[in-house]
Amino acid sequence: MATVSLPSTGPLIKRHIYPSPPSSSVSLRPLSLRSFSSSPLFGLSLLKSPKPRKIPPISMSMEAGIGIMGTKLGMMTYFEPTGIVVPITVVGFREGNIVTQVKTEATDGYNAVQVGYRRVRDRKLTKPEMGHLEKSGVIPLRHLQEFRIESVDGFEPNQRLVLEELFKEGDFVDVSGTTIGKGFQGGIKRHHFKRGPMTHGSKSHRALGSIGAGTTPGRVYKGKKMPGRMGGTKRKIRKLKIVKIDNDLRIVMIKGALPGKPGNLLRITPAKIVGKNIPKS
Repeated sequence: MATVSLPSTGPLIKRHIYPSPPSSSVSLRPLSLRSFSSSPLFGLSLLKSPKPRKIPPISMSMEAGIGIMGTKLGMMTYFEPTGIVVPITVVGFREGNIVTQVKTEATDGYNAVQVGYRRVRDRKLTKPEMGHLEKSGVIPLRHLQEFRIESVDGFEPNQRLVLEELFKEGDFVDVSGTTIGKGFQGGIKRHHFKRGPMTHGSKSHRALGSIGAGTTPGRVYKGKKMPGRMGGTKRKIRKLKIVKIDNDLRIVMIKGALPGKPGNLLRITPAKIVGKNIPKS
């Protein structure tokens, strides 16, 4: 290595000149990922694909028995023979409640009965839906729901479910449906918050107020009750009593209020009672 002094008006500046490599030097090749992976110093191979993650099996909720679907007609007052006034909801039944498919552990991995409800025109369904129903020889049906039960013995496709054979007066049932949608609502209507004072100079009447601290934690906790869309969700009302079954009118009267407005689809199943049809463990 040589040192050269460059002339300048200021202090002496030394520049170092490095000799160029000889022409006979080995040419450098770009390193590939394969060369690294084959090296003993490279412990982990980047070419190996990661092992697939095992997904745990999804467990569905078992029903206490086969159920049916109905249509909410409205509410009324019912007088028992003893004179007691009972608020009831009247549920009607359109054409349907036909078994469309029977699933077993051998074919699908679990036992379930698929039921169809409410007959419609052919053009109201898609071709895949029509093909699924024609495979079992069933008429076109709008709604299809599954009832997962312990055993599917005694059920076959195109079998009609009779209300009188499944339920009787005095039985307890679980009814699920879609609640009435209320749209975007504030905290007072949605979560029953209290409002602020309306007088004495208060400027906070129906506002939400503080939703958390500042520096710590410096964020809003998940699940915080705030304004948002209210209603329009699935809701199940458990252990409702069947007051009366009218075979001539094809209706059933159930004690209490049921989710949804008149005309809403309802799913009626035997009530789950621990110690009776569900083991205590």
